[in-house]
Amino acid sequence: MKLSENWLREWVNPSVGIEQVAERLVMGGLELEIEPALAEHIDQVVVGLIVKAERHPQADRLQVCEVDAGQTAPLQIVCGAPNARVGIKVPCALVGATLPGGMAITEARLRGVDSFGMLCSAKELTLSDKSDGLLELDADAKVGQPIGTYLNLADNILNLEITPNRGDCLSVLGLARDVAALFGVPVKRPTQAQAVVEGHQQLKVEIESLDDCPSYAGRVISRLNPKARTPDWMRERLRRSGIRSIQAIVDITNYVMLELGQPMHAFDADKLAGNLKVRRAAAGERLQLLNEQSVVCEHRELLICDDKGPVALAGVMGGLGSAVHSGSTRVFFESACFAPTAVAGSGRRHKLFSDASYRFERGVDPGLQRQALERATQLVLQICGGETHPVTQAGRSQPEAVTIRLRRSRVSQVLGLEIPAKEIEASLSRLGIGLRAEVGDAWMARVPSHRYDLRIEADLIEEVGRLYGYDRIPARPYAAQLAPSRPQESVRPLIRVKEQLAARGWQEIISLAFVEPGLQQALDLQAPSIPLDNPIADNLSVMRTTLWAGLIPAWLYNRARQQDRLRLFEAGVCFRLDGETVVETSRLAGLFAGRALPEQWGSATRPADFHDLKAEVVALLGNAARDYRYVAESHPALHPGRSARVYRGTQACGWLGELHPQLVASLDLPEAPLLFELDWEAIRGVGVPRAAALSEFPSSRRDLAIVVAESVRAEQILDCVRAAGGELLTQALIFDIYRGKGLAEGDKSVALGLLFNDASRTLTLPEIDTATSAVTQALARELKAAIRQ
Repeated sequence: MKLSENWLREWVNPSVGIEQVAERLVMGGLELEIEPALAEHIDQVVVGLIVKAERHPQADRLQVCEVDAGQTAPLQIVCGAPNARVGIKVPCALVGATLPGGMAITEARLRGVDSFGMLCSAKELTLSDKSDGLLELDADAKVGQPIGTYLNLADNILNLEITPNRGDCLSVLGLARDVAALFGVPVKRPTQAQAVVEGHQQLKVEIESLDDCPSYAGRVISRLNPKARTPDWMRERLRRSGIRSIQAIVDITNYVMLELGQPMHAFDADKLAGNLKVRRAAAGERLQLLNEQSVVCEHRELLICDDKGPVALAGVMGGLGSAVHSGSTRVFFESACFAPTAVAGSGRRHKLFSDASYRFERGVDPGLQRQALERATQLVLQICGGETHPVTQAGRSQPEAVTIRLRRSRVSQVLGLEIPAKEIEASLSRLGIGLRAEVGDAWMARVPSHRYDLRIEADLIEEVGRLYGYDRIPARPYAAQLAPSRPQESVRPLIRVKEQLAARGWQEIISLAFVEPGLQQALDLQAPSIPLDNPIADNLSVMRTTLWAGLIPAWLYNRARQQDRLRLFEAGVCFRLDGETVVETSRLAGLFAGRALPEQWGSATRPADFHDLKAEVVALLGNAARDYRYVAESHPALHPGRSARVYRGTQACGWLGELHPQLVASLDLPEAPLLFELDWEAIRGVGVPRAAALSEFPSSRRDLAIVVAESVRAEQILDCVRAAGGELLTQALIFDIYRGKGLAEGDKSVALGLLFNDASRTLTLPEIDTATSAVTQALARELKAAIRQ
């Protein structure tokens, strides 16, 4: 936001230079830079009156003008501007002047006619980026007065970057309040009286929800002069604030917005059908805006509607059909407070950004609407004339008061120094915060309606520190006794798991918790979406229920940049609905795509498969890997034959597998990536390693080949063998699987290796045979297995 120093000093005028003002504002939390006003040093350019204008005898597009520039005699000046005519006052550069662009003005002879000066456009004085002919000045401009004096060009521009919580500073009034509080000087408000009501025309306004629009004020002003011109002083203030002058009515609404911080809108009252209603849009409603963009409302945007339909996108932009124009004589002025949540989504969804929406998104004082409307009325009557009609007021008459308990001891604790109670009271009172002392060292603070960012005790303490001066708070080392913490061996820190994955060639990503709703639904069809009220973009409008929704876009982004072998992982929070409550769970997830191994001359190239991914997960689980089981179960997003659910005992703690072929096709993916996702709280615990001596006695191995049904899983076989083998069985493994000749259809042959050992003695053959027989009997009994002959 840009504001003129001269304009600010009309409201508050500390007895220091602008550099000191800027320094205190920066230390008070407002970022700003000082820019000199454009055309600050314009010498020998004065107000001139064209008293005669005749066609140039040698050029059709030139005129020979006589100009009264306050000299002893009128000056003859040749001019080519199409709007040069008798009776208008314009900037006149005298011979010897140098314009801001470096052009030196000398006596010249143009097509045989002498010219003693130059009539200037706004662009030639660097007062505008474009030229619309001569810059026409107000009729009351004094002939011969230096243009710099007349337009008050000896000025500085304050270019402020306002943080989202300080929307109250987006105006001259708001900035003046802060300057006054920082320097301890009063704010000088311009005198303003309520307009005398002359007519009886009034529009009724209905508000559907006070949560969307707490306050709405409006007024009809009729019999306006449609030819009224925005005065030069207002045009200049708008220009220095970065706003282009459009038309008197529109300029007045913009001026009030800059002065008081209240965005306003003007409707041509003759184009409104009946009364107005502030409501949410119905699906499919259309509105053509002032910029001629047609929007379709699909997300319950907040609208201003008349009896026929929408006339404005509330807080963002008005409709073209009800816009004021050069012939408007009856105008309805709107001054409303719209909730930030009701405006932010509309603007971003339709890619519309305006000065009004910028302020509404940060919050507007809910007690300012009537004052702004009266100020606009005062300016309209002053510039355009007209007849005033009664004010329409809807919503809450007074904003809800906010009170906060503030403890002096807490102020000292947070800021690190003792500030006298009287200084705290004086600081907060300069901000308009009323204090009522309570028993002990506390106050009850009543926050003014324009400081909607103050909601908790810490906010008030911050204000005390701001006004006291952060540069005055001494730097002191923080002293605390820290007891060294002993890490739990049974719990793995997340950073160690990340380091382990990085050491195995995985790369960490950090993605937004907001994801694209279509991708989210495809990956987690069973979980209901959690929509955002104010998404930062249309494609980031729901909270993620799975980390895969961030991993897949990251993979595609990198794959498009010639990264064809990727191992990506992410640790983050996912969100699920439990009734009306949003539950957060910590997850660890990964994506594996491309070749199984890096390209190397000594090994064949092959794509990664399910078993490569499972091996990575097993390595990730470390010492606790033997506690986990991998069960073939169905996940809507994973390949039904190449996926598994991970269990720790009976607790389900994650999934791994290849992305479902249907999703690969519907998402138009170049290949099917491999994915895993684990519940971090379920896997962070690990068994504590215990040292054990190796057996001094020899082990004995028995190999078995059994025939089982194809549906029997390897895990079932191993669980059965381990349970039947007893204490003597130290290891069981599968080393071969055969299907084909010699076996019935639907059967498979599984080769098992059984290792037997006792740490206290050498096992006898009968003992080994008995243990082996127990295993074969259990396999036959539980899995219908037969020994393959």
